[in-house]
Amino acid sequence: MTDPNKNAALYRMVMERHVCPYGLKSKDLLKRRGYAIEDHWLTTPEEAEAFKARFGVETTPQTFITGQRIGGYSDLRHFFGLDSDAGRTSYAPVLSVFLTAALAALGASWAALGTPLTITAAQWFVSITMMLLAMLKLQDIEQFSITFLGYDLLARRWVPYAYAYPFLEWTAGALMTAHVLAWLSVPIALFIGTVGAVSVSYAVYVQKRDLKCACASGASQVPLGLVSLLENLFMIGMGLWMLAMGILAGRI
Repeated sequence: MTDPNKNAALYRMVMERHVCPYGLKSKDLLKRRGYAIEDHWLTTPEEAEAFKARFGVETTPQTFITGQRIGGYSDLRHFFGLDSDAGRTSYAPVLSVFLTAALAALGASWAALGTPLTITAAQWFVSITMMLLAMLKLQDIEQFSITFLGYDLLARRWVPYAYAYPFLEWTAGALMTAHVLAWLSVPIALFIGTVGAVSVSYAVYVQKRDLKCACASGASQVPLGLVSLLENLFMIGMGLWMLAMGILAGRI
């Protein structure tokens, strides 16, 4: 027998050119919670506006459980005791970058050198990581620059540096991956890595400020701290390694 308390009515927009994603997420959440769903489609803008006027709401979807209006998708999550992830600290962006870079470096080493565990793979891991992090920053460079200006010492004195940083990081990473133009990539990596390490250390360990890191774009919830410092130390280490190798090979 169906539990009468497990009945839900869902009103959501399903139109030829638009299917509300929050409506789909609400339906999926109700289904996973074991509810029998009366799925009401609002198939025209007029139907949607009439529904909103009828119940005095501004948005759809709207969920009703045992006749009680719960609200939209966020309200439904709250009803089930599921807190929103918005604003919550998360290392997921940088961990996914590190994992992707590691697998790419190991795979490239295996394909090119016959084994995944090589010094070159370690170099590629750092340089590919630099490129991926720069790519995330460039997705919304305005938001990145705002977060970056919150702690970078050079950017505070010269704002254009906040816009140049992702391009410099990506360029250095690309050149280091290809093992070309070390005379250009090494100074870039050493410069931005050193400035970054000093800035992060000062903000976190001297001023003890609680800030977000701009390392994986300004919109991420990665806290400023060890991960940010590691990004810069990786660049310094990579720069020093390639400088040493270039000197020994007579290329620098």
